[in-house]
Amino acid sequence: MNLKKIVIYHNDILFNILDEIKEKFNFSLEKVDKENFEELKKYFSTDYLIVSNLEIPELKDYLKTEQKPIKIKKLIELINLKFLKKIFSSQSDILVGAYKLNLNSRDISKNNITLDLTEREINLILFLKKSNSAVNVEELQKEVWDYGSELETHTVETHIYRLRKKIKEKFNDNNFIISLKEGYLINWKKKIKLQKIYLRENTSHD
Repeated sequence: MNLKKIVIYHNDILFNILDEIKEKFNFSLEKVDKENFEELKKYFSTDYLIVSNLEIPELKDYLKTEQKPIKIKKLIELINLKFLKKIFSSQSDILVGAYKLNLNSRDISKNNITLDLTEREINLILFLKKSNSAVNVEELQKEVWDYGSELETHTVETHIYRLRKKIKEKFNDNNFIISLKEGYLINWKKKIKLQKIYLRENTSHD
């Protein structure tokens, strides 16, 4: 799993908080003081995510935090979403199998039919899209929900169930996300290929 490289700009409190939990959430941290803006510039156009409670007019893609008390779980969720979006930063419309995911309008469409999505649903789809194999619940807990082992697995499964239900009702597609023994997988391939995978995964123990 790749380290998420983060630069905290002018926020010692946030840096200290994330420094304590960086190993749990797979972060790599750097810190730059407000007086050293020139040093911050070296992180522009890199795979680092810059996080700050200040406005940075020179930088378009960064995460601005609120001045009010920080909600760490929400912040980590936003950080993970930012990293996922950086992967697809050159695209506003992303092809997901036969569907088109629009990050700007937060919806998914197919054959001129559009379905609105929540930010977490987008996060989930993006994470499954970039994964080359089935993703288990524990990994989704950490990478999408950010809560680690204290989040009950049925919470993740309930969200996936609701997303699959929305897709089925809107597009009459019951195979958008496939459930395998090893976890969940976006339906990239033709149904017949996925059926073969499903049969192999579910009969291997016989």
